[in-house]
Amino acid sequence: MVFETHPSWVLSQSAIYEAVWKEPGDKCGSAVVNVVSQIRRKIGDGYIETVVGSGYRFVG
Repeated sequence: MVFETHPSWVLSQSAIYEAVWKEPGDKCGSAVVNVVSQIRRKIGDGYIETVVGSGYRFVG
């Protein structure tokens, strides 16, 4: 995934949705937000940063 090769990149919700679900990102709704929340619960805070208005960045 892009987070591994380019950890400082900010990925939009639609880009993450397209990469994971292989569907257009315009219908992602809250799917990405929910999955990111679940991932944070499992791996802990401090690894995925929310960039307001842009998306998410891996900082771990």
